[in-house]
Amino acid sequence: MALTILRLIANRLLVAIPILLVVSVLLFAVLRLLPVDPAAMSLPPNATRAEVEAKRVEMGLDRPVSAQYAIWLGQTVQGDLGSSIHYRRSVAGLVGATLPATLELALIAMAIAAALGLAGGLIMFRVRGTPAEPAADLGSIVLLSLPDFLWALFLILLFGVALPVLPFTGRLSSGFERPGGTGFLLLDTLLAGRPDMFWDALRHMILPCVALGLAFAPAIMRVLRSSLIDVYQEDYIRQARLRGIGATRILLGHALKNAALPTLGLMSVQFGFLFGGTLLVEVIYSYPGMGSLMVDAVRNADLPIIQAVGLVYCVAVLAISTALDVLHVLLNPRLSAPA
Repeated sequence: MALTILRLIANRLLVAIPILLVVSVLLFAVLRLLPVDPAAMSLPPNATRAEVEAKRVEMGLDRPVSAQYAIWLGQTVQGDLGSSIHYRRSVAGLVGATLPATLELALIAMAIAAALGLAGGLIMFRVRGTPAEPAADLGSIVLLSLPDFLWALFLILLFGVALPVLPFTGRLSSGFERPGGTGFLLLDTLLAGRPDMFWDALRHMILPCVALGLAFAPAIMRVLRSSLIDVYQEDYIRQARLRGIGATRILLGHALKNAALPTLGLMSVQFGFLFGGTLLVEVIYSYPGMGSLMVDAVRNADLPIIQAVGLVYCVAVLAISTALDVLHVLLNPRLSAPA
């Protein structure tokens, strides 16, 4: 099995290289079509034309686009993502400061989506053939039709305004100073021995994580129910019934394990959408992650940040998808069997 996992990771790395190259080319080309002069924006408003031209030469903007791309790609491979036009800081530093916040948000939201999807899928399967089935099916469709930003607004109005029980801005209350460390706030507060700060950070994350989880759970519910229906047509389920095994034990002990495999494949795809969906949710909740950084960069036409964040999103989605594929192999030993 270890050899299969290593081969899988190697294949994903080989596939990731052309994907990242294509994404980088598209990002660079599309951003160069915008009517924005990075040289002029990086100088004070009273800069002279000569100063702007000198800055263009310094930034390499006087060269052909292909040469500019080659320079940028070479610097990116070396870990140099350039300097922010708006913040006047290293882009790598800005991304490094905000990426853990977005990853923390997305991973917890995916765990919530998986838990709700698993529970909802089991309920939808158990009520099949009963009068409750149409109501459950309609409910899942209604949930599926609501995007994450609407859930974010609903939750703010309900639990932040009407019933002010949860905070809905930032990552920590104003009385706390964020500890240093990994950038993952929940982990850092535990390492710092601050359970009060951990609880405060967790309370700030509940609403945005639930908003994202509710938006992506319905698809998991419906796929799991369909997978369970297919699994129940297999011979081993019939044999388990003939041996007198209880319905609950058959469902949870036999059918669920096999039905979860297609659901895990869906989650691998869903995570890419969920990770990208953090952008709007972060803006709504004033959450200082990469989504908020990207919005500020777009507002200020900060091309280096936009390029870097776009690439980082792609890398993060590929990495999480690979991790879920490895989990798929671990849960399904037949995939590691030699052909």
